[in-house]
Amino acid sequence: MSDLESLRREMDRTLRPAGERPDGSTMMTRRVFLHKSAIYGASAAACGLFPCISTIEMAFAQGGAAFTFAWLSDTHLYPKELNSRFVEKTVRAVKEIQAMSPPADFLIFGGDLAQLGDPVELRLGAELLSTLAIKKVFIPGEHDWYLDMGATYSKMFGESPWTFDHKGVRFIGLDTVSRARDFWTSRKMSDKERMGHMATLDGTLGGDWAAVGSDGLKYLNSKLSDWPKDKPVVIFTHNPLYEYYPPWNFWVRDWKQVHEIVRPYGNVTNIHGHTHQVLYNEIGKMRSIGMLATSWPWPYAPTGVPKLTRPMVRADPGDHFDGVGWAAHTMTSAARVNYEYKMWRKDIFATARDDSGTGDNRNQVLTPRIADRP
Repeated sequence: MSDLESLRREMDRTLRPAGERPDGSTMMTRRVFLHKSAIYGASAAACGLFPCISTIEMAFAQGGAAFTFAWLSDTHLYPKELNSRFVEKTVRAVKEIQAMSPPADFLIFGGDLAQLGDPVELRLGAELLSTLAIKKVFIPGEHDWYLDMGATYSKMFGESPWTFDHKGVRFIGLDTVSRARDFWTSRKMSDKERMGHMATLDGTLGGDWAAVGSDGLKYLNSKLSDWPKDKPVVIFTHNPLYEYYPPWNFWVRDWKQVHEIVRPYGNVTNIHGHTHQVLYNEIGKMRSIGMLATSWPWPYAPTGVPKLTRPMVRADPGDHFDGVGWAAHTMTSAARVNYEYKMWRKDIFATARDDSGTGDNRNQVLTPRIADRP
Protein backbone atom coordinates (compact mmCIF):
# COMPACT_ATOMS: atom_id res chain seq x y z
CA MET A 1 0.00 0.00 0.00
CA SER A 2 1.43 3.38 -1.00
CA ASP A 3 1.94 6.23 1.46
CA LEU A 4 -0.75 8.20 -0.35
CA GLU A 5 -3.28 5.38 -0.12
CA SER A 6 -2.49 4.96 3.57
CA LEU A 7 -3.06 8.68 4.13
CA ARG A 8 -6.38 8.62 2.28
CA ARG A 9 -7.59 5.63 4.28
CA GLU A 10 -6.58 7.32 7.52
CA MET A 11 -8.54 10.43 6.50
CA ASP A 12 -11.54 8.23 5.79
CA ARG A 13 -11.31 6.53 9.19
CA THR A 14 -10.98 9.92 10.92
CA LEU A 15 -14.02 11.47 9.30
CA ARG A 16 -16.16 8.34 9.23
CA PRO A 17 -15.78 6.71 12.66
CA ALA A 18 -17.46 3.34 13.00
CA GLY A 19 -21.17 3.71 13.56
CA GLU A 20 -21.19 7.48 13.08
CA ARG A 21 -23.84 8.72 10.66
CA PRO A 22 -26.43 11.49 10.50
CA ASP A 23 -29.55 11.12 12.62
CA GLY A 24 -31.00 7.64 12.19
CA SER A 25 -34.29 8.91 10.78
CA THR A 26 -32.46 10.24 7.74
CA MET A 27 -33.15 8.21 4.64
CA MET A 28 -33.91 8.40 0.98
CA THR A 29 -37.48 7.35 0.43
CA ARG A 30 -38.52 4.96 -2.29
CA ARG A 31 -40.43 7.80 -3.92
CA VAL A 32 -37.50 8.60 -6.20
CA PHE A 33 -38.10 10.42 -9.49
CA LEU A 34 -41.86 10.77 -9.49
CA HIS A 35 -43.63 12.92 -12.06
CA LYS A 36 -45.73 15.73 -10.68
CA SER A 37 -47.43 18.72 -12.29
CA ALA A 38 -46.48 22.11 -10.85
CA ILE A 39 -47.97 25.10 -12.66
CA TYR A 40 -48.62 23.41 -15.99
CA GLY A 41 -51.93 22.21 -17.37
CA ALA A 42 -53.01 19.34 -19.58
CA SER A 43 -51.18 20.71 -22.60
CA ALA A 44 -47.92 20.65 -20.67
CA ALA A 45 -48.61 17.10 -19.56
CA ALA A 46 -48.85 16.07 -23.17
CA CYS A 47 -45.39 17.54 -23.73
CA GLY A 48 -43.98 15.84 -20.67
CA LEU A 49 -43.02 19.17 -19.06
CA PHE A 50 -43.18 17.93 -15.48
CA PRO A 51 -40.81 18.78 -12.66
CA CYS A 52 -39.15 15.68 -11.31
CA ILE A 53 -39.47 14.98 -7.60
CA SER A 54 -36.84 13.33 -5.40
CA THR A 55 -37.49 13.22 -1.67
CA ILE A 56 -35.04 13.09 1.20
CA GLU A 57 -36.45 12.55 4.68
CA MET A 58 -34.36 13.71 7.58
CA ALA A 59 -34.70 14.53 11.25
CA PHE A 60 -36.25 17.84 12.28
CA ALA A 61 -36.89 19.59 15.58
CA GLN A 62 -39.75 17.88 17.36
CA GLY A 63 -42.81 20.07 17.50
CA GLY A 64 -41.56 22.48 14.85
CA ALA A 65 -44.06 24.20 12.60
CA ALA A 66 -44.19 23.16 8.96
CA PHE A 67 -42.70 25.50 6.38
CA THR A 68 -41.18 25.49 2.92
CA PHE A 69 -38.26 27.35 1.43
CA ALA A 70 -36.94 27.46 -2.12
CA TRP A 71 -33.42 27.21 -3.48
CA LEU A 72 -32.30 28.75 -6.77
CA SER A 73 -28.72 29.05 -7.96
CA ASP A 74 -26.17 28.98 -10.77
CA THR A 75 -28.19 31.01 -13.27
CA HIS A 76 -24.94 32.29 -14.88
CA LEU A 77 -26.67 35.23 -16.50
CA TYR A 78 -25.14 36.99 -19.46
CA PRO A 79 -26.64 40.24 -20.77
CA LYS A 80 -29.90 39.48 -22.58
CA GLU A 81 -28.49 40.28 -26.00
CA LEU A 82 -25.70 37.72 -25.56
CA ASN A 83 -27.65 34.77 -24.12
CA SER A 84 -31.42 34.79 -23.80
CA ARG A 85 -31.68 31.07 -22.94
CA PHE A 86 -30.24 31.50 -19.46
CA VAL A 87 -32.57 34.44 -18.88
CA GLU A 88 -35.58 32.41 -19.99
CA LYS A 89 -34.66 29.57 -17.64
CA THR A 90 -34.30 31.97 -14.71
CA VAL A 91 -37.67 33.53 -15.51
CA ARG A 92 -39.21 30.08 -15.62
CA ALA A 93 -37.82 29.17 -12.20
CA VAL A 94 -39.00 32.47 -10.70
CA LYS A 95 -42.51 31.93 -12.04
CA GLU A 96 -42.62 28.42 -10.58
CA ILE A 97 -41.46 29.70 -7.19
CA GLN A 98 -44.14 32.41 -7.37
CA ALA A 99 -46.72 29.70 -8.02
CA MET A 100 -45.82 27.63 -4.94
CA SER A 101 -48.86 26.95 -2.79
CA PRO A 102 -48.52 27.53 0.07
CA PRO A 103 -45.84 30.13 -0.68
CA ALA A 104 -42.25 29.49 0.35
CA ASP A 105 -41.21 31.23 3.55
CA PHE A 106 -38.01 32.42 1.89
CA LEU A 107 -35.64 31.89 -1.04
CA ILE A 108 -31.97 31.03 -0.80
CA PHE A 109 -29.95 32.08 -3.83
CA GLY A 110 -26.88 29.87 -3.85
CA GLY A 111 -24.41 31.85 -5.95
CA ASP A 112 -23.30 32.37 -9.54
CA LEU A 113 -26.12 34.73 -10.37
CA ALA A 114 -23.84 36.26 -13.04
CA GLN A 115 -21.47 34.64 -15.50
CA LEU A 116 -18.63 37.19 -15.55
CA GLY A 117 -19.48 39.37 -12.55
CA ASP A 118 -20.54 42.25 -14.81
CA PRO A 119 -22.77 44.81 -13.03
CA VAL A 120 -25.09 44.50 -16.04
CA GLU A 121 -25.49 40.78 -15.31
CA LEU A 122 -25.99 41.34 -11.59
CA ARG A 123 -28.58 44.05 -12.17
CA LEU A 124 -30.39 41.74 -14.58
CA GLY A 125 -30.45 39.04 -11.91
CA ALA A 126 -31.78 41.46 -9.32
CA GLU A 127 -34.48 42.56 -11.75
CA LEU A 128 -35.59 38.99 -12.47
CA LEU A 129 -35.69 38.10 -8.76
CA SER A 130 -37.47 41.34 -7.77
CA THR A 131 -40.83 39.88 -8.77
CA LEU A 132 -40.57 37.43 -5.83
CA ALA A 133 -42.27 38.99 -2.82
CA ILE A 134 -40.81 36.50 -0.32
CA LYS A 135 -37.67 37.04 1.74
CA LYS A 136 -34.50 36.48 -0.31
CA VAL A 137 -31.10 35.59 1.15
CA PHE A 138 -27.91 35.34 -0.93
CA ILE A 139 -24.52 33.65 -0.84
CA PRO A 140 -21.93 34.45 -3.53
CA GLY A 141 -20.43 32.32 -6.27
CA GLU A 142 -17.03 32.78 -7.86
CA HIS A 143 -18.65 34.07 -11.05
CA ASP A 144 -20.20 36.91 -9.03
CA TRP A 145 -16.99 37.83 -7.27
CA TYR A 146 -13.75 38.10 -9.22
CA LEU A 147 -14.39 41.01 -11.57
CA ASP A 148 -14.30 43.53 -8.71
CA MET A 149 -13.62 41.18 -5.77
CA GLY A 150 -17.25 41.09 -4.72
CA ALA A 151 -17.76 44.84 -4.34
CA THR A 152 -20.84 45.11 -6.57
CA TYR A 153 -22.32 41.79 -5.45
CA SER A 154 -21.97 42.57 -1.74
CA LYS A 155 -23.44 46.03 -2.17
CA MET A 156 -26.47 44.68 -4.04
CA PHE A 157 -27.13 41.42 -2.20
CA GLY A 158 -25.50 41.73 1.21
CA GLU A 159 -22.46 40.36 3.00
CA SER A 160 -21.75 36.75 3.89
CA PRO A 161 -21.58 34.94 6.27
CA TRP A 162 -24.97 35.33 7.91
CA THR A 163 -27.23 33.43 10.31
CA PHE A 164 -30.93 33.35 11.14
CA ASP A 165 -33.25 31.04 13.05
CA HIS A 166 -36.60 30.03 11.60
CA LYS A 167 -39.20 27.81 13.27
CA GLY A 168 -36.73 25.69 15.18
CA VAL A 169 -33.95 25.49 12.57
CA ARG A 170 -30.68 27.42 12.54
CA PHE A 171 -29.70 28.51 9.03
CA ILE A 172 -26.12 29.58 8.30
CA GLY A 173 -24.86 30.99 5.00
CA LEU A 174 -21.11 30.89 4.35
CA ASP A 175 -18.84 32.51 1.77
CA THR A 176 -16.68 29.80 0.18
CA VAL A 177 -15.57 31.67 -2.95
CA SER A 178 -13.52 34.75 -1.96
CA ARG A 179 -10.39 32.83 -0.89
CA ALA A 180 -8.40 32.52 -4.11
CA ARG A 181 -4.69 33.11 -3.66
CA ASP A 182 -3.55 36.18 -5.58
CA PHE A 183 -2.37 35.03 -9.02
CA TRP A 184 -3.26 38.25 -10.80
CA THR A 185 -1.20 41.08 -9.28
CA SER A 186 2.25 39.83 -10.23
CA ARG A 187 0.98 39.07 -13.73
CA LYS A 188 -0.52 42.56 -14.01
CA MET A 189 -3.85 41.15 -15.09
CA SER A 190 -6.85 43.31 -15.75
CA ASP A 191 -10.05 42.75 -13.79
CA LYS A 192 -11.58 41.02 -16.80
CA GLU A 193 -8.57 38.74 -17.24
CA ARG A 194 -8.77 37.71 -13.59
CA MET A 195 -12.50 37.01 -13.93
CA GLY A 196 -11.87 35.00 -17.10
CA HIS A 197 -9.50 32.66 -15.29
CA MET A 198 -11.87 32.24 -12.34
CA ALA A 199 -14.82 31.51 -14.63
CA THR A 200 -13.11 28.38 -16.00
CA LEU A 201 -14.11 25.16 -14.27
CA ASP A 202 -10.74 23.46 -14.54
CA GLY A 203 -8.52 26.55 -14.83
CA THR A 204 -5.03 26.24 -13.41
CA LEU A 205 -4.12 29.75 -12.26
CA GLY A 206 -6.90 29.96 -9.66
CA GLY A 207 -5.83 26.70 -8.09
CA ASP A 208 -7.72 25.45 -5.04
CA TRP A 209 -9.59 28.72 -4.52
CA ALA A 210 -12.57 27.31 -2.59
CA ALA A 211 -12.38 27.63 1.20
CA VAL A 212 -14.35 28.74 4.24
CA GLY A 213 -11.28 30.53 5.59
CA SER A 214 -10.09 31.02 9.16
CA ASP A 215 -12.60 33.81 9.78
CA GLY A 216 -15.41 31.73 8.30
CA LEU A 217 -14.49 28.75 10.46
CA LYS A 218 -14.47 30.99 13.53
CA TYR A 219 -17.87 32.36 12.55
CA LEU A 220 -19.34 28.87 12.02
CA ASN A 221 -18.02 27.70 15.39
CA SER A 222 -19.43 30.77 17.17
CA LYS A 223 -22.88 30.39 15.60
CA LEU A 224 -23.10 26.75 16.61
CA SER A 225 -21.72 27.16 20.12
CA ASP A 226 -25.05 28.23 21.65
CA TRP A 227 -27.20 25.85 19.61
CA PRO A 228 -28.43 22.53 21.11
CA LYS A 229 -26.50 19.67 19.59
CA ASP A 230 -29.63 17.69 18.71
CA LYS A 231 -31.48 20.52 16.96
CA PRO A 232 -31.34 20.91 13.17
CA VAL A 233 -28.74 23.05 11.43
CA VAL A 234 -28.75 23.82 7.71
CA ILE A 235 -25.57 25.30 6.23
CA PHE A 236 -25.76 26.93 2.81
CA THR A 237 -22.59 27.15 0.71
CA HIS A 238 -21.76 27.54 -2.94
CA ASN A 239 -19.15 24.75 -2.86
CA PRO A 240 -19.67 21.37 -1.18
CA LEU A 241 -18.12 21.10 2.28
CA TYR A 242 -16.39 17.81 1.57
CA GLU A 243 -13.77 16.55 -0.85
CA TYR A 244 -15.82 15.61 -3.89
CA TYR A 245 -13.61 16.64 -6.82
CA PRO A 246 -10.86 19.20 -6.11
CA PRO A 247 -9.72 19.67 -9.75
CA TRP A 248 -13.04 21.45 -10.36
CA ASN A 249 -13.14 23.03 -6.88
CA PHE A 250 -16.01 20.71 -5.98
CA TRP A 251 -14.87 21.02 -2.34
CA VAL A 252 -13.43 23.52 0.14
CA ARG A 253 -9.76 23.07 0.90
CA ASP A 254 -10.37 23.42 4.66
CA TRP A 255 -13.15 20.85 4.69
CA LYS A 256 -11.53 18.82 7.47
CA GLN A 257 -11.70 21.80 9.83
CA VAL A 258 -15.37 22.25 8.91
CA HIS A 259 -16.13 18.67 9.87
CA GLU A 260 -14.27 19.02 13.16
CA ILE A 261 -16.58 21.93 14.03
CA VAL A 262 -19.85 20.22 13.10
CA ARG A 263 -18.99 16.75 14.43
CA PRO A 264 -20.65 17.26 17.86
CA TYR A 265 -23.97 18.11 16.19
CA GLY A 266 -26.22 15.23 15.19
CA ASN A 267 -28.44 16.90 12.61
CA VAL A 268 -26.40 18.99 10.17
CA THR A 269 -27.25 19.39 6.51
CA ASN A 270 -25.15 21.20 3.93
CA ILE A 271 -27.04 22.40 0.86
CA HIS A 272 -24.71 23.58 -1.89
CA GLY A 273 -24.62 24.70 -5.50
CA HIS A 274 -21.65 24.93 -7.91
CA THR A 275 -21.72 21.28 -9.00
CA HIS A 276 -24.80 21.76 -11.24
CA GLN A 277 -25.92 18.22 -10.48
CA VAL A 278 -27.96 16.06 -8.16
CA LEU A 279 -25.78 14.77 -5.33
CA TYR A 280 -26.24 13.19 -1.92
CA ASN A 281 -23.40 12.32 0.41
CA GLU A 282 -22.83 11.55 4.09
CA ILE A 283 -19.58 12.05 6.01
CA GLY A 284 -19.73 11.52 9.72
CA LYS A 285 -22.94 13.12 11.01
CA MET A 286 -23.26 15.66 8.19
CA ARG A 287 -25.31 15.03 5.10
CA SER A 288 -24.66 17.05 1.93
CA ILE A 289 -27.17 17.72 -0.83
CA GLY A 290 -26.10 19.03 -4.23
CA MET A 291 -28.37 21.41 -6.11
CA LEU A 292 -29.38 21.87 -9.70
CA ALA A 293 -28.46 24.87 -11.82
CA THR A 294 -30.89 26.62 -14.13
CA SER A 295 -28.12 27.23 -16.69
CA TRP A 296 -26.56 23.86 -17.59
CA PRO A 297 -25.66 20.52 -15.91
CA TRP A 298 -22.03 19.69 -15.24
CA PRO A 299 -20.95 16.10 -15.87
CA TYR A 300 -20.22 13.88 -12.91
CA ALA A 301 -16.59 13.83 -11.89
CA PRO A 302 -14.81 10.87 -13.53
CA THR A 303 -13.08 9.75 -10.33
CA GLY A 304 -12.54 10.72 -6.72
CA VAL A 305 -16.21 10.42 -5.74
CA PRO A 306 -16.54 9.57 -2.02
CA LYS A 307 -18.50 6.66 -0.69
CA LEU A 308 -22.29 7.05 -0.57
CA THR A 309 -22.26 9.58 -3.39
CA ARG A 310 -24.14 8.42 -6.46
CA PRO A 311 -25.00 10.37 -9.59
CA MET A 312 -28.76 10.43 -9.94
CA VAL A 313 -29.37 12.18 -13.25
CA ARG A 314 -27.90 11.50 -16.68
CA ALA A 315 -28.41 14.69 -18.67
CA ASP A 316 -29.27 14.68 -22.37
CA PRO A 317 -26.67 16.91 -24.07
CA GLY A 318 -29.12 17.58 -26.90
CA ASP A 319 -31.74 19.13 -24.61
CA HIS A 320 -30.69 22.37 -22.92
CA PHE A 321 -33.59 22.09 -20.46
CA ASP A 322 -32.45 18.65 -19.32
CA GLY A 323 -30.75 18.21 -15.96
CA VAL A 324 -31.47 21.75 -14.81
CA GLY A 325 -33.99 23.41 -12.49
CA TRP A 326 -34.42 24.54 -8.89
CA ALA A 327 -35.53 22.98 -5.60
CA ALA A 328 -38.10 23.22 -2.81
CA HIS A 329 -37.55 22.03 0.76
CA THR A 330 -40.58 21.42 2.97
CA MET A 331 -39.87 21.05 6.67
CA THR A 332 -42.87 19.27 8.14
CA SER A 333 -44.29 19.25 11.65
CA ALA A 334 -43.91 15.46 11.61
CA ALA A 335 -40.13 15.81 11.96
CA ARG A 336 -39.36 15.33 8.28
CA VAL A 337 -38.08 17.34 5.37
CA ASN A 338 -39.50 16.71 1.92
CA TYR A 339 -36.87 17.71 -0.60
CA GLU A 340 -38.00 18.25 -4.17
CA TYR A 341 -35.90 18.72 -7.30
CA LYS A 342 -37.94 20.77 -9.75
CA MET A 343 -36.52 19.44 -12.98
CA TRP A 344 -37.30 20.30 -16.56
CA ARG A 345 -36.96 17.11 -18.54
CA LYS A 346 -39.11 14.73 -20.53
CA ASP A 347 -37.61 11.39 -19.50
CA ILE A 348 -36.19 10.05 -16.29
CA PHE A 349 -32.99 8.13 -16.95
CA ALA A 350 -32.18 7.00 -13.40
CA THR A 351 -34.61 4.87 -11.41
CA ALA A 352 -32.48 2.24 -9.66
CA ARG A 353 -32.07 2.43 -5.90
CA ASP A 354 -28.32 2.94 -6.26
CA ASP A 355 -29.04 6.08 -8.26
CA SER A 356 -30.70 7.61 -5.21
CA GLY A 357 -27.47 7.80 -3.23
CA THR A 358 -28.37 5.04 -0.79
CA GLY A 359 -26.98 1.91 -2.38
CA ASP A 360 -24.90 -0.56 -0.43
CA ASN A 361 -21.42 0.93 -0.78
CA ARG A 362 -19.62 -1.10 1.88
CA ASN A 363 -17.61 -2.93 -0.73
CA GLN A 364 -16.37 0.15 -2.53
CA VAL A 365 -12.62 0.38 -2.93
CA LEU A 366 -11.07 3.63 -1.74
CA THR A 367 -8.82 5.20 -4.37
CA PRO A 368 -6.89 8.47 -4.40
CA ARG A 369 -8.65 11.39 -6.06
CA ILE A 370 -7.26 12.21 -9.46
CA ALA A 371 -5.46 15.34 -8.25
CA ASP A 372 -3.30 13.20 -5.97
CA ARG A 373 -2.27 10.65 -8.56
CA PRO A 374 1.20 10.79 -10.10
